[in-house]
Order: sequence, then C-alpha cells, then structure tokens
Amino acid sequence: MKLLLLVICLLIEINYSLSVLESFVKRAKQSEFFAKLINQKHTAIVEKQRYFDHYDFIIVGSGPGGCVLANRLTENKKWNVLLIEAGKVETALQDVPVLAAYMQSTAFNWGFVSEPQAGSCFGMDENRCGFPRGKALGGTSVINYMIYNRGNKNDFDRWAAAGNYGWSWNEVLPYFLKSERSTLEGFENSPYHNRHGEMSVEYNRHRTLYSKLFVKASNHLGLREVDYNSGQQLGVSFLQANTLNGRRHSAFKAFIEPILNRPNLHVMINTRATKVLIDPSTKIAYGVELLRNRKRYRILARKEVILSAGTFMSPQILMLSGIGMKSDLNRIGVPVIQELPVGKIMYDHTTHIGVVFVANTTGESLNSDRAIQPNNVVKFLHGQGILTVPGGVEALGFIKTNINNFRGETVPDVELIFLAGGYFSDEGTGVRRGIRITDKIYNSVYKRLEDRSIDAFTVAQMLFHPKSVGYLELKSSNPFHWPKFYHNFFKNADDVETMLEGIKATLKLVNTPQFKSIGARVYSVPLPNCAHIHFGTDDYWRCSIRTLSS
Repeated sequence: MKLLLLVICLLIEINYSLSVLESFVKRAKQSEFFAKLINQKHTAIVEKQRYFDHYDFIIVGSGPGGCVLANRLTENKKWNVLLIEAGKVETALQDVPVLAAYMQSTAFNWGFVSEPQAGSCFGMDENRCGFPRGKALGGTSVINYMIYNRGNKNDFDRWAAAGNYGWSWNEVLPYFLKSERSTLEGFENSPYHNRHGEMSVEYNRHRTLYSKLFVKASNHLGLREVDYNSGQQLGVSFLQANTLNGRRHSAFKAFIEPILNRPNLHVMINTRATKVLIDPSTKIAYGVELLRNRKRYRILARKEVILSAGTFMSPQILMLSGIGMKSDLNRIGVPVIQELPVGKIMYDHTTHIGVVFVANTTGESLNSDRAIQPNNVVKFLHGQGILTVPGGVEALGFIKTNINNFRGETVPDVELIFLAGGYFSDEGTGVRRGIRITDKIYNSVYKRLEDRSIDAFTVAQMLFHPKSVGYLELKSSNPFHWPKFYHNFFKNADDVETMLEGIKATLKLVNTPQFKSIGARVYSVPLPNCAHIHFGTDDYWRCSIRTLSS
C-alpha cells in the first residue's frame, strides 16, 4: 500500500492534472491493484477451500511444472487434484518487470546460498553465491527475469538419442506450442509459435537506444536476427518475455488463476511437504506427509504423487523419503527404500556480470530515478515505458566460440545478455544484493556510476554447456534444514576459457560503428582483488570471471 501512496503523492507533488490522477486510480482499481498489493484476493479463495483425505493426484510444488500439470489434470472433471505450495500468493509488486532484481531479496525467494568454495564467487558475501528459487504459487516464475527461452533443438535431440525417449525437439515442440499465447510481431504465422495458449509471450514494450544499437552492432559482427525459440539459435534478438501487456505473467497467472474455481482443484499454500509416502515392498508412492499450521498431516493419492518442487527441493524431499545414496541416508538416519544418486549431479549456467560500458549520452540508461518518475508510472498502467523492461534485460545474443564442443552444429555455448543498466542502476539496492556482491567491490568499482550524469550499460555472458558438475547433500533429516550446495563453478578450467571467449566477443562491440556513434567504451575500473593484473588482459578477465560469476 505504501508504494501506491508514494506514487499518488508523487503525482500530486508535481501538480499533475486531476484528470491524470483520476485516470491512475481508475486504472489501478480496474487492474485490482489494491487487492493484489496486500495479497488478499486469491489467498481468500484458497483459504476457503476444504481439503480431502484422498486425491487422485497430489502435486508437490507449484512452479511452472506443477502449475501446468494442475491445469491439465483438472480438465478431467472426474479427477480431484491437490496442489501443495510452501509459499504464498504473489502480490502486485511482482507485476512490475523492472523490479525483478528486488524480488530476489524478498520472502518469495527461498534464499539458498552455496557453500564457500575455492575458485569462484570471490566477489560474493562470505564467498557464497546465491541460488534464487521462488517460494510462491508460480515458483521461480514469480521472481525471475521473465526471459522466455525454450532451449536448443540439438540439446533435446541429444537427450532423446541418449535414451530419453519422447524428449526430441519434434516431440516436445507441440507442448511448448500448446502452452504459448504469443503476440510476437512478425511471427503471427510461424510454426514455432501459438497465439491461443495460456502463457503470454511478447516483446519488450520499451526499447532503449542502447538495446537497438546492441542488436545492430551484433548484426555488424555477423550475428543475424533470429527467433531463438525456433530451430535456430545462433544470432541476436530482442527479448521474448513472459509478460502480458507489460506485466509479469507468472505460471500462476497463466495456468492457475483462471481455474481457481474448478471444484476438482484444491490448492494449499504455506504448506511444507516433508516426505513422499512409499510402500517399501512395492516401491509405489501412495501419499504425502506435510506440515500445515504447525500440524502434521498425511494425504493419500489414488493414482499418482507428482514431485515438482524444483531443482533443490525435489532432491531434498526424495532423500527424506528414503530415495538416495545409502551412505548419505544412513548418515542422517533415514531408512533406505531405494538407492539412487539423488542430488549427485547438479549443473548450473554460470553468468558473468562484469563487462560494463560507459557512453557519451545523457539520460539513456535505465536507473531508479527515471523509473519512479510519475510519467513512467502512468505509462506502466497503460502497459508501456521503462517499468515494463524485465529486470533491465532487453536483448540476447547467442554465439558459438572457438572452443565450442559442438563443431559442425548450430549450437551456441555462450549467451550474451544485454542490460540497459547494471549493479549501479538502483544504487546498489536490487541487482547487487540479489547477486550478493560485497560492499568492498561495489563501493570501490560501481558506486561512482550512481552519478546520473554517467550513462552505463552491461553485457553479461552466460555459459550454456558447463563441464563443471556440482552436487547437494542434506545436513540432517529435519526438512526445515536447507541442503548444502556445492556448485563447483569453474572446477573444470575449460568453463573459464569458454566464458573468456564470450567476453572477447563482447568486447568487439566497441569497435562497431554503432557503439562508436555513442562513444561507448569499456568501464575500466579494476576489481580490487584483480587489480594486480593489468586490466583487459586475458588473465584479468579470468580473475573477473571467478569473482563476478553467479
């Protein structure tokens, strides 16, 4: 409510006309802004539901997987479905795409952090990288940057060829299409997009000068514009985002909100599933044990228990249920039902956010001062303006480096992520805290970019096919104790070299006519822990990769 009052006060303070203020309030009411902001409407619907002892299907976790399954299964009116979520219902703050970084510092994020490890996360508090994961109806789609990227055609085909039948590109594409409601201009008749599904996909409603130059500069360097959600990824594109009319369109909004009144769907929020009940003789799952309002319950499933609790919580629940390595389960005192290497193979797409450019422009980069201007708030209510930019991300590039392992194939190994700002855009309050950058690094390197007379933007590099493999393990049999996360970032040095090639490709942008037209140049203040290495050398960037990758 404070945010709404602040906006109204700003409008009044600068003497906006009464008609503009009335329009603001009217549109806010029409969009149910007031009710959603204080998290009441959908919570009330859910809390009124009465629950059964048995369901046909029990779904643990309401991320994108759980939301889609709950939607599809309840299409059959004969089946009763229970959807269990540890978090609560999202609020109106999630609606504002530019606030994505702030969402990772709220109760909607589980707040997982890695164990300190040698070789990476040097620039993070306590040498521990954050692992943002959503704790809400909609899961991580409630706190993420809304980037819609299905994946690469060749990856799916390789999975199928390895024995994962049904996972080839041609087999999964119909399901992507079924879920998608695309309004992407130019792809109205594309076989790779559908206009009638539940999940909104659209281009950014706002494009800065920088993002346009980034796309043109990438074209100049040989990257053609592509639809990266088609069969071809190598190239560059403006962002395809899970937004609807410029607002976040989470999995909850897309798949659950429209069907909350289905009588065969029950949703439990603020409820922790602690284990799957499994018959030790038949190895068949028959129910779920859960904690709700400090009471323990057992709910049984006639057909199936579906575990969709996410990358980290699904392995934890499996191990607490007796599925995992015998040595691990014995250590925490959990009886073994089935020995399997649960949690032992964990890959993550590390992202280096350390290449910043400054330019000879004024007022072009995104920052918090511009975002809170009343005219931008009014634009947002009409689905336009800088508040609709997902976390500042506007465009993506997909490149194949010289050390790509997939020679002869159209498979990128590095993604370039263009942001019309950086750690400094919100004066170190959102992006920096979400990534856990230390005070020492922020104050010595980025704080000076808070000066609004300096325009700056960032191009990050994301690793697509890491060779380094991490794992997780449980601290104890207490379901409220977080697992320990050992990501092992850059344990295989080849990952550093691939990221380095991505940085080199990024640096070529400054030599294009597009970047020269605005005097763009690399921001060359060195990281304090890398200052002993000459800035811009390969060794300097290797140090930066191990410092600012998360």
